[in-house]
Amino acid sequence: MAKQGSGAASKEEKKAAKQAAKAARRERFRQIWQAFQMQRKEDKLLLPLMIGAVVVTALVLFGIGLLIGQEWFLLPTGVLLGVLLAVIIFGRRVQKNVYAKAAGQPGAAGWALDNMRGQWRVTQAVAGTTQLDAVHRVIGRPGVILVAEGVPHRTKGLVAQEKKRVSRIVGQVPIYEVLVGDEEGQVPLSKLQRHVTKLPRNIDKSQMETVEKRLAALAARGGPAMPKGPMPKGAQQMKGMQRTARRR
Repeated sequence: MAKQGSGAASKEEKKAAKQAAKAARRERFRQIWQAFQMQRKEDKLLLPLMIGAVVVTALVLFGIGLLIGQEWFLLPTGVLLGVLLAVIIFGRRVQKNVYAKAAGQPGAAGWALDNMRGQWRVTQAVAGTTQLDAVHRVIGRPGVILVAEGVPHRTKGLVAQEKKRVSRIVGQVPIYEVLVGDEEGQVPLSKLQRHVTKLPRNIDKSQMETVEKRLAALAARGGPAMPKGPMPKGAQQMKGMQRTARRR
C-alpha cells in the first residue's frame, strides 16, 4: 500500500511539473508576443526587416538547390534559417529599444549590470549623491569594477573615494573604473555589459568569494537609496526576448 501511495504521489508530482512547465512556456510566448506588438508599433522597419530576412534566405537556399538539384530540400531549410534570422533581428532591435529608453535615467547602469549573464556579484549604489549620481560595484573574474553614472565632475570624486576604500581591503586585486555615458572616454549604456564582460580575467572563483566577503561590510554602508534601475515601458514583456538576444 505504501508503494502504491508513493507511486501515485510521484505521478502527481510529474503531472504538476508538466503543468508548471507548460504554464511557463505560455507566459514566455505571451511576453514575446506583447514585446513584438509594442516593438512593431514603434519600429516601422521591424516587419520589413524580418520578412526580408525570411524571403532572402529562402531564395538564396532555393537558388543553391537549383544548382545542385536539391531545391525542394533546401527551400524549407532556407525558410527555417530565415525565421531564425528574423528572430535574431527582432531580439537585437528590442534590446536596442530598451537601452535607448533607459539611457540617461537614474539607476540605468545598475539595471544593466543586474541583467548580465554569468557569475557577477553586483552591489548597486555603494556611493552616491542626492542628485542620484551613483557608483555601482561589480565583483567578477576581472576583479572589482566600479561603474559610475551621473554627472562626470561629481562621479569622478565618488569613484576615487570608493576605489581608495576598496583598495585597502582587496589588496592586489585589480580595480577597474567605468564611467557610463556618451562622451569621450565613457562607455555607452548599450555597450556596458559587453565592456565589463570583455575585461581580462585576473582572479578565480575562490578569490571572488574572498573579495566579496571582505567587501560585505562596505555594502552595508552604501550611499543614498537609489532605484534598482529603470524599467522602460514594456521592458517586463521584453525580458524573454532580451535573454534570447543575449544568447545569440
